[in-house]
Amino acid sequence: MKKLNEFFRNYPLLGNRYFLTFAFFLVWIMFFDKNDLITQYKDRQVLYELRKEKKYYQSEIQSTRKQLDELLSDSKSLEKFAREQHLMKKANEDIWLVVDQPNTSN
Repeated sequence: MKKLNEFFRNYPLLGNRYFLTFAFFLVWIMFFDKNDLITQYKDRQVLYELRKEKKYYQSEIQSTRKQLDELLSDSKSLEKFAREQHLMKKANEDIWLVVDQPNTSN
């Protein structure tokens, strides 16, 4: 007990119950609470990734809307799109697909 009293005399701040309560509270919030620092960091990383995905999908939506407007306004571009993307053809036409095979011999 004598050593403990001597320790608190040398470090009076550690003997202050308000300081100890605040220190305990701070340690609890930083490491043991459900919203601790590690969880906050991981949540911020997830939020950053989600914002990046949101920006990507918004740009994709914009380009798709632009393409849709172009297809609805011009019949030639609609025909070109149908032929290239969906392999549609007129009644008297044949379609030939040419597929490049990668060279597998090394």
